[in-house]
Amino acid sequence: MKSEYLNIYNNLIKLTRNKNLYSSLKNNDTFSDRLIILLFHFGFFLKIYKDQLTKKEAQNIFDFFVRQIELSIREIGYGDVSVNKKMKEYVNLFYTILEKIETWEILDNNKKFEMIANFMNIDEDNDKFVNYFDKYREFISNNSLKNFTKDILEFKF
Repeated sequence: MKSEYLNIYNNLIKLTRNKNLYSSLKNNDTFSDRLIILLFHFGFFLKIYKDQLTKKEAQNIFDFFVRQIELSIREIGYGDVSVNKKMKEYVNLFYTILEKIETWEILDNNKKFEMIANFMNIDEDNDKFVNYFDKYREFISNNSLKNFTKDILEFKF
């Protein structure tokens, strides 16, 4: 089962590494920007597949995901105290993102843009992230959870 979780994580990382996403950021992309985009990917993933997962499976995926982020923060060179503080911030941020995207489908594009802009420093009048996450949500809605548990996918959306 851990290999399935790792494949899910790696597939979401692959999506997050899409260089086209970072062209609309006002600053150079940072670890924090990439992590926020990863948290959006993971939030939509859980939102779409929550009905296909048991509570235990969803919790195990979440726990695995958080552990992987923690390992990444440690690899950057943060100490134990900093890692714990950062992880608390990122988990709280993730819960906020989950709460906000719950109504994604009924929001108009301006509200979606405002929501994303509250988390990231993006250029004004840029709907790139809104369009991207609309397509991503549609893509994962049309694909089974099993696809994400296989080896790294080739995403076309």
